[in-house]
Amino acid sequence: MTTVEVPHGSRSVILTVSAVIEETSDSRSIVFAVPEDLRDKFEYRPGQFLTLRIPSDRTGSVARCYSLASSPFSDDAPKVTIKRTADGYGSNWLCDRISAGDSLEVLPPSGVFTPKSFDHDFLLFAAGSGITPVVSILKSALTQGSGKVTLVYANRDEKSVIFAEELRALGEKHAERLTIVHWLESVQGLPTATQLATVAAPFADREAFMCGPGPFMDAVHQALHDAGMPRTSVHAEVFNSLAGDPFADHEPVEISDDEAADAATVEVELDGEVHTLSWPRKQTLVDIMLAKGIDVPYSCQEGECGSCACTVLEGKVEMEHCDVLDPEDIEAGYILGCQARPVTDTLKIEF
Repeated sequence: MTTVEVPHGSRSVILTVSAVIEETSDSRSIVFAVPEDLRDKFEYRPGQFLTLRIPSDRTGSVARCYSLASSPFSDDAPKVTIKRTADGYGSNWLCDRISAGDSLEVLPPSGVFTPKSFDHDFLLFAAGSGITPVVSILKSALTQGSGKVTLVYANRDEKSVIFAEELRALGEKHAERLTIVHWLESVQGLPTATQLATVAAPFADREAFMCGPGPFMDAVHQALHDAGMPRTSVHAEVFNSLAGDPFADHEPVEISDDEAADAATVEVELDGEVHTLSWPRKQTLVDIMLAKGIDVPYSCQEGECGSCACTVLEGKVEMEHCDVLDPEDIEAGYILGCQARPVTDTLKIEF
């Protein structure tokens, strides 16, 4: 029995596992019971993820992000899905140790891999456990929108297909709107950019979302480019293992008089509200927003998860680490609030 009684920070909560679902021989889903008083805190958008605190004898704990495979519109409770990786401490611990009735420390939902609207058609790509956030978007699009959805799902073989039965049932229920293309390495080999471009070509006017291993994502990016899909219509989810402790409370920053005198001025729009802030040059955007008591979205503060992604509308910033952003994302104005420091004197930023 795994029992956690006290959260390690003010943002995290303890949730009880209501069910564990064996999906394939090396993947399982964990369903959480969310108490009524935490429902608002755990409202989520399709494609977002939860950060779980996993005990470790060596380091005390590790933090791991797992996508929500449930849809907030069609599923009763949030569900994350974990696939074992050969040397993955977090995934193996969760697959070996967690049962219904256990408890885990969890940060609220986060992430920007989510459609802004369901009023259009979708082209979805997933490989292996990359199906997890993609199936959340798929189910939500079918219940909230009226457009067509095409899913291209790559796996090693038929036994590796996560959510096989759920996808089959959705295909039957929404036969006029949903098309599922299964790509099995055991039959067709690894998909190439040229092959995927042929699949994508008829759908270049859609919104594309993708998640999977790096080589697969590279092939899909190239395929969509070759198919003529605008870069602004392509959305990719990238996960890195978190090295720090996002469960620890953020220490308030101390700003000297000299820093305050040389600070930039930034207008930040968050949840429809505009905040005008003084932004010292050596502080990150997340630092100054937290110092002002603003509930800015963030998780790792290391530039590894993308929770704090936002857009520069005016001005310029510099970033130390931003591996989760593609060069095209940065060119389009996307930044990570936990890594951004001001270069210009005035800025406008939107979350």
